[in-house]
Amino acid sequence: MQKITTFLWFNDKAEEAMNFYISIFNDSKIIGVSRNGDSVISATFQLEGQQFMALNGGPHYSFTPAISLFVNCETQQEVDELWAKLSEGGAAGRCGWLTDQYGLSWQIIPQALGRLLQDQDPERSARVMQAMLQMDKIDIALLQQAYNG
Repeated sequence: MQKITTFLWFNDKAEEAMNFYISIFNDSKIIGVSRNGDSVISATFQLEGQQFMALNGGPHYSFTPAISLFVNCETQQEVDELWAKLSEGGAAGRCGWLTDQYGLSWQIIPQALGRLLQDQDPERSARVMQAMLQMDKIDIALLQQAYNG
């Protein structure tokens, strides 16, 4: 069993959000759902093998960008696909951040960004940082162009 699990508080759309998320990510499944009649109280699910819990807790709390789910992407195609699916009905943010239709913040980040930002040459990494700061969805080719000068 996973020792630390992300717990997500929804007003009343926990089941809908869970089904949406598992439709997007591989190695994802519903583990269990607790109901009170027809209403979902809580649910446990996995995304890419990582366990999450969701609660229909009412309107007392809402998500903020202070907590986000960071998705480490290998390719531009993966960035593009996840960005399109997760931002639909939500809002694009800057520098790879977006808010989905349920108010949850995500960072859709290609591995290349970290590699380029950590380059030994401070001028190259600064150019990459400046390029990234101009982006909503991260574009690996544009980051590489900035890196190359």
